[in-house]
Amino acid sequence: MEEKLIVDVARLDREGETLEGEVDCVDVHEKFVDAFGGVRYRLFARVFGTELLVQGEIEQDFTFVCSRCAEDFDDTVKVGDFTVSVEIDDKVPEVDLTNELRESIILALPNFPVCSETCPGVVQKTQTFADDRWNVLDGLTTENQRSDG
Repeated sequence: MEEKLIVDVARLDREGETLEGEVDCVDVHEKFVDAFGGVRYRLFARVFGTELLVQGEIEQDFTFVCSRCAEDFDDTVKVGDFTVSVEIDDKVPEVDLTNELRESIILALPNFPVCSETCPGVVQKTQTFADDRWNVLDGLTTENQRSDG
């Protein structure tokens, strides 16, 4: 697996080229999010005058902690509309798109990941105590209730 996504502008086909592969550029290892594998990409790169336009799809697998039930689960974060435009000239033989890939994946991470839409969340355990002393109050009446009857 590559560590960087480098587009060789000098050898890029004039009609454009499809770029496919996997790059290890997202190193998120936090308490509630852990990346595994690399960023898989399927991109189309083309030069328009002094501009390199790259468009396509990227995705990466993560282990999340569900924000409802606190259980670990695996999911894939996908960016279906990845687009980067870079100004180039004759002095720029290649362009590194690694940071753009990384930023797009990180921005696509869910704020509150859930393992499923039907996740009930943490099961609350409530404990009730049998205390008959309070039942005496149910039979009490107020002054207004006695005069109405």
